[in-house]
Amino acid sequence: MADVDDLLTGARMALAERRWTEARWGFAAARQLGALNAEDMAGLAEAEWWLGEIDGSLRAFEEAYQLLVDEGELHVRAAGRLAMEIGYFWSLRGEEALGSGWFRRAHRLLESETDCVEYGYLRSVAIDEAIAEADFDAAINLAEELLALSRRHGDETLASVALAGEGIAMIKQGQVSAGMSVLDEAMLPVVAGRVEAAYAGNIYCQLMQVCQELADLRRAEQWTDATERWCDGFESAVMFMGICRIHRAQLMQRRGNWARAEAEAREVCATLASMNVSAVAESYYQLGEVSRLRGELQSAAHAYREAHLRGRDPQPGQALLRLAEGQIEIAVRDVAAALGVAVDDLARAPLWAAQTEVELAAGNLEVARQAASRLTDTAELYGSSGLVVEATLARGRVALADGNTALAITELQSACRQWQELGARYHVARTRVLLAIAHRSTGNTGAAE
Repeated sequence: MADVDDLLTGARMALAERRWTEARWGFAAARQLGALNAEDMAGLAEAEWWLGEIDGSLRAFEEAYQLLVDEGELHVRAAGRLAMEIGYFWSLRGEEALGSGWFRRAHRLLESETDCVEYGYLRSVAIDEAIAEADFDAAINLAEELLALSRRHGDETLASVALAGEGIAMIKQGQVSAGMSVLDEAMLPVVAGRVEAAYAGNIYCQLMQVCQELADLRRAEQWTDATERWCDGFESAVMFMGICRIHRAQLMQRRGNWARAEAEAREVCATLASMNVSAVAESYYQLGEVSRLRGELQSAAHAYREAHLRGRDPQPGQALLRLAEGQIEIAVRDVAAALGVAVDDLARAPLWAAQTEVELAAGNLEVARQAASRLTDTAELYGSSGLVVEATLARGRVALADGNTALAITELQSACRQWQELGARYHVARTRVLLAIAHRSTGNTGAAE
């Protein structure tokens, strides 16, 4: 018995200090000598999850849940929260039916336990759902409700989760400055180490995602660096390092470092294949982008298809691929269809940028003008550097096609300068080609050269 007690004491300490390999070894060794209780079984599951051993982790989590259920009403709240987390892990793998079943089980366990933090964590999922459906007022109201619940019970992790959801919803509404302030507040306990590790990682990931949607390259790079530093504090953080790699790939693709972008994306496809289907889908999309920009059109088509199979809309990349292939009518239809289902203007912004390009190729000047105008309105609302330069470039394209060469040169020179400031080398080069065409049309061959 003393040996088991020593093993468990060491494993629990290792878990608290985020030494996952040692924690897993200690719990597994103790398990061979005698049964683990529910808390220690969950500790084993957590260690395996951080190490990327997702199959073993899910088995251990489900065993921990059954132990809690067997121990009766005393542990109903803990069982409810664990059921929710199991549902979340299954959903990440793309097993929606299993995930949904576990979430229903969590609701059933907690339906009469509404004034507890476990119920708050369960309800926090609804914030993400409301944001995904562009119901930002509902997301903000729910976040405020959960923030009050977290303060009643003194739970800083739930408070940060609620604030992060509120901040993102505000940003999506166009309240970028106020929303970022709320996100800053959410991050205070995270950077102080007072938020549970898995939830801290999710908050970091949400921040990086909204920076990517804003096309705010500077802030995205800062948060990616911050998250990587946070991950470095762990022995292993397979999931979150993988997600950092996705955002690093997006940044490298924008910077023109395509070899690095491809390497990062391929690493995610390999390491997160059994853990996070949406992360792998986004990585395939990035592989498609790199191949398309290189002119490797067959490879791009394959990568976009793989992304689509995993649930990632392959637009606007696939439409731009069709344009590169000379299939202009298909490109026009693809972008229009994607715009028809996009839920908010941040999601529409890259589609409007692509629509400007493909509609000009199709000779539809007025449709392109409308797309550039909508992109401009969105850039003015959100004010991020990436959206502003995309809108400037779109207006330059339209002016050039419309024969307004003086305006085209002004807009394209501005876009070129903005891309340079962002370090986006390929975008600078493409913009300079358009600028050369504009100068040549005025007879200024020296400037065009």
